[in-house]
Amino acid sequence: MVTARPVCGPISSYSRVQILHLVQTRPDRTIAEICEETGLHANTVREHLQRLDEGGYIIQKTEHRTTRGRPRTLYSAATGAPGASSPVAREKVNEAARRGDLMRRVLHTDASELGREATYQLDALVEHLEESGFDPIIDEREMTVELTPCPHAAASPENRPLLCQVHLGLMQGVLTQAGGPIAAECVLAAANPSECTVQLRVDAA
Repeated sequence: MVTARPVCGPISSYSRVQILHLVQTRPDRTIAEICEETGLHANTVREHLQRLDEGGYIIQKTEHRTTRGRPRTLYSAATGAPGASSPVAREKVNEAARRGDLMRRVLHTDASELGREATYQLDALVEHLEESGFDPIIDEREMTVELTPCPHAAASPENRPLLCQVHLGLMQGVLTQAGGPIAAECVLAAANPSECTVQLRVDAA
């Protein structure tokens, strides 16, 4: 029997998942908004935001005000798109590419048949998934990522859809940050909660 690895990284707590969901669905969130939506104390929200910022999963900026008053800090998801790119996330994908190149030289393996950019996208995606507690297996022919056994299988059934949605968004952010033709499309439906397969796609140039 294969046992799921411990949940870690940006989805290590459901409160953090809730915060990520909020900034993924709408950018420029304030701490007050996040507190109101989640019911969490401001200090708890700040701690989660700090961890997410350090991991490269969110970005922050200071509000531009035309009226008197102290500007607020606004938080958004680091999607990898122009204007929503985290320096930490950029360094992560660069390091993943360097490690991937080194491993391919040591093992005398070729890059992906999908091309150099796609190879680096997959390098970054695998490192992100491993950091988050998954043991990914990528099938480039079927363009799937097998994540069974899912670390979230024991989560409450009502929480799993949000967990899947948030982590799919994180995966897409990594792929976008790395730059290339691959995108994360969906989490495939499964009868067993321990089973998890993500469908990728290759967008035409």
